[in-house]
Amino acid sequence: MSVLQLFLDWISQPAQWTGPEGIPARLAEHLWYSVVALAVAAAVALPAGLAIGHTGRGAFLVVNSANAARALPTLGLLVLVVTLVGLGLVPVLVPLIALAIPPILVNTYEGIRQVDADLRDAAEGMGMTGREVLLKVEAPVALPLILLGLRTAAIQIVATATIAAYVGLGGLGRFIFDGLARRDYETVVGGAALVALLAVLTEIVFALIQRFVVSPGIRHRAAAR
Repeated sequence: MSVLQLFLDWISQPAQWTGPEGIPARLAEHLWYSVVALAVAAAVALPAGLAIGHTGRGAFLVVNSANAARALPTLGLLVLVVTLVGLGLVPVLVPLIALAIPPILVNTYEGIRQVDADLRDAAEGMGMTGREVLLKVEAPVALPLILLGLRTAAIQIVATATIAAYVGLGGLGRFIFDGLARRDYETVVGGAALVALLAVLTEIVFALIQRFVVSPGIRHRAAAR
């Protein structure tokens, strides 16, 4: 039996769509973990990336730290935090946030840094303050790269939030871990396929956001690079 047939057989069962262990409930849990982790990571990384890109101060230290953070083993960090603070939502969010900060921080910094110096000079020549130059000139021009960082982080979080099931929480990873424990490979395939589909949907959502919030001129210029 093919993987596709396993998935179709599993997802077509009415029992998969009801109750606290059904697909809607597990999907809501998975989205909750992902949205909270992305929101916290964005709240930390976006202001830092904007400030570092605008001033250039601390760029070497922060960017290299962010690159080093990419090498952190997610599962190892999860186990470490569980050891320190016990079970709960926090041990799940910490590795997800650590995973999401580097792409948001680095892309925001690079986006601001790559803004044409002539644009900055023109804005300053019009009497704009440093804050106005950042928010009204640099940030809009850097928006495609900033959104790329958010999109990369969101996809990584969605794909990795399955680790919540490792510490007894819910989410789509519950199907994978429970299926492996019971050797129920139909459930494993179903859970894995839902995570993959959610990652693809996340990609599409961010592509639509970019289409609507980035001005056509900047979007075409970014695409031509």
